[in-house]
Amino acid sequence: MWPTFESIKYFYDIKCYTNDDIKTYVELGCLTKEDYARITKEEYQDDKEDGIPEGHY
Repeated sequence: MWPTFESIKYFYDIKCYTNDDIKTYVELGCLTKEDYARITKEEYQDDKEDGIPEGHY
């Protein structure tokens, strides 16, 4: 699957990606929440506090 964990981490490490970019990859299903933590060294925070997916009310 492209992009791979390794390629995403590489671009993060050379400052091409921000934490928000890595979060987007989690939302797209390219990375897991655990991958996010491995790359950013921070715990993944889900912005959807109410548990309702965006656009569904």
